[in-house]
Amino acid sequence: MKPNNILSSLCYFSVFFAPFLFPIIVYFLADTNVKQHAKRALGMHLVPFITIVGLIIAFVTAGVSNMNETISGGLMLITGILAVIINIYYFILNLISGVKVLNEN
Repeated sequence: MKPNNILSSLCYFSVFFAPFLFPIIVYFLADTNVKQHAKRALGMHLVPFITIVGLIIAFVTAGVSNMNETISGGLMLITGILAVIINIYYFILNLISGVKVLNEN
């Protein structure tokens, strides 16, 4: 295994230990090939964060608005389910990308 492949795969696996910090550090310290993987991994770590922020905004908006309780509850439920699906998808995508990079020759 090449050290560059290990470092690149760690950028994706950092979803377990340092989702934002590790890819940023690697981006500024590594060479070109690893830098591309670090940037991609950082983007893949940011999407779940953005969905959680969107979920919080939807909850606050539904709670403060004058909508019917059924409509606001449905909005919160649908938004929550979408956020969970998106977050699980990107978590699995990070794992698959890390394994692919690790197995490259």
